Amino acid sequence: MAKPQRSDPAEAIDIRPATVADLAGVIALDEEVTGLVKPEYWHDMFARYGARGTGSGCFLVAGNPARIDGFIVGEVRAWEFGSPPSGWVFAVQVRARLRVLGLGSRLFEAVCARFRAAGIDRVRTMVARDNTVIHSFFRSQGMTAGPFIELEMRLE
Repeated sequence: MAKPQRSDPAEAIDIRPATVADLAGVIALDEEVTGLVKPEYWHDMFARYGARGTGSGCFLVAGNPARIDGFIVGEVRAWEFGSPPSGWVFAVQVRARLRVLGLGSRLFEAVCARFRAAGIDRVRTMVARDNTVIHSFFRSQGMTAGPFIELEMRLE
């Protein structure tokens, strides 16, 4: 008799547009992973990319209002720095125990599908040089160095 196959727990998690009810879970997950408490930031992100429901922004969550296991935020942007329209990923976070199960990849594919539906043929992001986890994640999605170099200087 064949052994029944177990389904992947990450596959059973729904990915959908964020709602106001999801914000507490997003804030809690971000704090759990980063150690930073920034509710004002997430309320602002939701107002810009989630509350609209349409347009160029996208705020997706994985889970349910009682437990958010992951999220991704992105937007279609055009012509900044001479760049043709492209999708930008601003934030992605997945509960640590679910990272190796493909939930981050599912979130990334979901936001890329929205970009494709908008006629976009490329996606971009920025990562901190020392954030090896997120850098490895985006590399595993097929992302490579893009045509731009970030420059900065400290304002005093």
